Amino acid sequence: MTFLRRPSVRRFLAVVLVGYMLSGPVIGAVETGWPGLLGVVPLGAATVGCCLWVLLGREPRRDAPLLAATLAGGLALHGISPYSGMGFMYIVIFAAPFKTRLWPAAFLVTADVAATTAVSFLLGLPVAEVLGNTFGLTYVAVFVFLMRHVKATRDHAAALAEARAGEAVLAERARLAREVHDILAHSQSAQIVHLEGARLLLERGEDTAAALDRVNRAVRLARAGLEETRRALDALRGEELPLAERLERLAVEFRSVTGSPCAVSVAGNLDGLEAGARLAVARTAQEALTNVRKHAPGAAASVALRRVGRWCELEVRDTGGPPGPAAPSGGGYGLVGMRERAELIGGSLAVRPGEEGFEVLLRVPA
Repeated sequence: MTFLRRPSVRRFLAVVLVGYMLSGPVIGAVETGWPGLLGVVPLGAATVGCCLWVLLGREPRRDAPLLAATLAGGLALHGISPYSGMGFMYIVIFAAPFKTRLWPAAFLVTADVAATTAVSFLLGLPVAEVLGNTFGLTYVAVFVFLMRHVKATRDHAAALAEARAGEAVLAERARLAREVHDILAHSQSAQIVHLEGARLLLERGEDTAAALDRVNRAVRLARAGLEETRRALDALRGEELPLAERLERLAVEFRSVTGSPCAVSVAGNLDGLEAGARLAVARTAQEALTNVRKHAPGAAASVALRRVGRWCELEVRDTGGPPGPAAPSGGGYGLVGMRERAELIGGSLAVRPGEEGFEVLLRVPA
């Protein structure tokens, strides 16, 4: 098909088509002689002009009247000199389904076949020739409407594919936003807390050893964030740590940063978890522990992962922070991201007050 798109080929086909349209009126003028020349030439010129306007025009609203005029001109030429207007009959059938809406096209094509057959019978042409032309026009009409249907189906499929590609782009952007939040906010929020504490200690001229300890903790968090980024890249490449080991690393990090206990328990067979479910569990546990660290300083935490029937449940609990004003909350994207992750894989997320602090319960298909 790329061959037909070449400019030289398209120009050649255009010349052939114009020659085909002109051949009918020329033959009619020759056959009718001088008496009919004054009628055939203007009629043929007008019909050719209408036909070219349809084929080259860019105003679909005028195509149906122009096609009707082309059909009338072709029928008149056919009546003056048999078969001299047949070229226009076929051009109308080929152009109508693509240049007008469905119902006007169907009307024009039906009128084309019926009127050509009627005029041929009125001219007294042989029955075999009339039926042959009728069957030929009908066959071409069926073929062209099938082509129209194929084109409409292809255009619809292309539009659907484009829409799905747009949705995929938006979904990928949302996924990357969650990944950026889960990886960077998890480590950098804690780094900021320790560095801010170190700055205050140094400004007040207080214990430099405590300030240095804060800086060292921030360095460890930066390294842990870099390691988490590498693990995320490994997961994208298909290389991933076992889920239990990932949860234990999060607990070790929580204990090293806060000095508070964090227990991890894993129960049941979790080998059947899909990659999306494993990522949702790991990211939810990470975000929940980050929230405990930010909003309940000094609280102990526990992480429990278990298989319950057809579901995998992750439960993160904390014992609540000390009395006093709560830590300022962020933009709330962490909770939104956790819920989005769960819903995208057919799971659910619940955040509710517990006996002492808060509980985060994630359920994903196992």
